[in-house]
Amino acid sequence: MNYYKESRPKYPTLVIHSTDNSFGFGYRKNNQLKSDKLFIKKFDNDLCNNLINDLNEFISKENLQKINKLSVSIGPANFNASRLIVVLARTISQQINCPLDSFSSFEIMAKRIASKNNIYTNKKSFWIYKKLKRKGFIAGKYEISHNEKLPSDLVIREIVLPKVVKELESKELLFEAIYDDKEDLKELLNLSNKNLLNSNLDSWKKVLPLYPISPIN
Repeated sequence: MNYYKESRPKYPTLVIHSTDNSFGFGYRKNNQLKSDKLFIKKFDNDLCNNLINDLNEFISKENLQKINKLSVSIGPANFNASRLIVVLARTISQQINCPLDSFSSFEIMAKRIASKNNIYTNKKSFWIYKKLKRKGFIAGKYEISHNEKLPSDLVIREIVLPKVVKELESKELLFEAIYDDKEDLKELLNLSNKNLLNSNLDSWKKVLPLYPISPIN
């Protein structure tokens, strides 16, 4: 099996993210945060075509070929948008032979939620949930840990992938999922560049949209 070389640079990085009503791209040219470039747009009637058009306006073909790391959010969010951005990310990864990894939308917002609610205790866990229109919830569980070299840096571990639950356990720490286009794109860029796992050449085949319920339910 072929693997990406450990020496392959992490930059430039491209990330693709979607929420319930928007999508966005993030680009990090180097390890300087000031090199970040973001694009955010609300959904319209022709998301499929406009997604490609907006990507072409966001990044040139020349710069796209230079991408060394690609990450995508896989949901839970708008199902059609999650599906489309995952297909786009898989296609780019395959065409330019670039590592692709993925993160759930809840994992991306978990650090922001923990910081907002002053959760700094090591090994402290909490749930992020989203109420379903009918019955039940989609919920994922997250644990706080600290960077050994930089204790002030919160590190989030996803210990339960978002799934459907009938009820939430009242004894647990619970926070409602709140998307933030700009902050979540920035965090996806950070997560992408902190993820040092080497992906194999067919990693794009393993990245699929996360939606715990069937879109026809």
